[in-house]
Amino acid sequence: MPDHATSSDPAVQTQLDRFAQLSPGRDILGLERIAALMAALGNPHQKLPPVFHVAGTNGKGSTCAFLRAAIEASGLTAHVYTSPHLVRFNERIRLAGRLIDDQALAPLLAEVLDAAQAHGISASFFEVTTAAAFLAFSRNPADAAVIEVGLGGRLDASNVIATPAVCGIASLGIDHEAFLLAPEAGIPPETEIDPLARIGWEKAGIAKSGVPLVTQSYPAKVNAVIADHAAHSGAVLHARKGDWDAAIYNGQIAYRDAKGTLKLPLPRMPGAHQADNAALAVAMLRHQSELAIPDAAYAAAMEWAHWPARLQRLGPGLLSACLPAGTEIWLDGGHNVDAGLALAGHFGPGETRLHLIMGMLAGKDPASIIAPLRRQLTSITVVPVPGHAYHSAHAFAESASGIPVSEATDIHAALTAFTPRRGEAVLIAGSLYLAGEVLRANDQVPD
Repeated sequence: MPDHATSSDPAVQTQLDRFAQLSPGRDILGLERIAALMAALGNPHQKLPPVFHVAGTNGKGSTCAFLRAAIEASGLTAHVYTSPHLVRFNERIRLAGRLIDDQALAPLLAEVLDAAQAHGISASFFEVTTAAAFLAFSRNPADAAVIEVGLGGRLDASNVIATPAVCGIASLGIDHEAFLLAPEAGIPPETEIDPLARIGWEKAGIAKSGVPLVTQSYPAKVNAVIADHAAHSGAVLHARKGDWDAAIYNGQIAYRDAKGTLKLPLPRMPGAHQADNAALAVAMLRHQSELAIPDAAYAAAMEWAHWPARLQRLGPGLLSACLPAGTEIWLDGGHNVDAGLALAGHFGPGETRLHLIMGMLAGKDPASIIAPLRRQLTSITVVPVPGHAYHSAHAFAESASGIPVSEATDIHAALTAFTPRRGEAVLIAGSLYLAGEVLRANDQVPD
């Protein structure tokens, strides 16, 4: 099943089963198919409320969560489109604050799939999902639509949106190399020798003429590539450390831009990197003109925003019960270097000893998580990623040199195989697919 999408609702599952019959086999980048599918559906993407479009390697989902929280704290409503889902496909489509229900989802998917088949459009899983989201958004009232880029930006299906209210680019890192670093005619020469610059160029492809493009601060070459892309597209660039900036000072986020300054509480979501994601959301909202957001809503968003499986501490449940009471179990879907650095920053070198339980897709590099956490690790237990090709314990040997590595059949077996000592915690990481299985098993299904 594409992207591990299953449903307990028979009507939804019937439509999900149709994806494999229609799809070209894997997600492929390009706007031709999504444009054709939109046309077949009456161009619902042209009938959306003001769109907040967010790209990035890491942090774009969290940025969307902060955007939604600030909009809702203003007394407004927001549709939200994100990916991937963790447990239920429905998580991808949120209508005016609530996840789409099965009764609405099944006929919506059927309509999109019927249109694709009737017009001979071999749409990918993500393209069909994007079309379904936009169709739902066009038929249900809301004050805004927060849309997360799926992969890259320039050729991502979500980039069919022509006139967003504002675009934003979160943290950048090397990921999805097979897609985003593939040789291609017309790529700027400087991006051919600097992978991160190429990534930045791909993400900046969401820039639109006359539309604010709000960015974080990146290495100089990446900043230059994004600025050139923005200038070429006619976007209005608002870069961090230029038009806006933010820093943690005296236990608060100190934010400033041309409109003035804000002092905001630190986000409730764990991790110092969440302050950067929150600041980007604030900057996006303050550099657009479609919605009026009061200062109090920004402060409320710091407390309201949540994003599951991103440095989430597991609550009581069947999995948590496998360990002694009070043992901290942390869950994170991180699978690249930036995610590993964020995890290391949160736990602090030497402050918390960690037992790492890790399931990682075969195409990812185990060292990206293990190397930044090395000083904190007490053990590594390798588990499968259900339904996907994954690394065995052997693949972890080189990066885990000196750290005991074992293998378990599943998360439950991994948790029951050891007893953490006082001051030790458990971290489950390496894949959002694995994170979804953990949340399901611990009865913490996102809502």
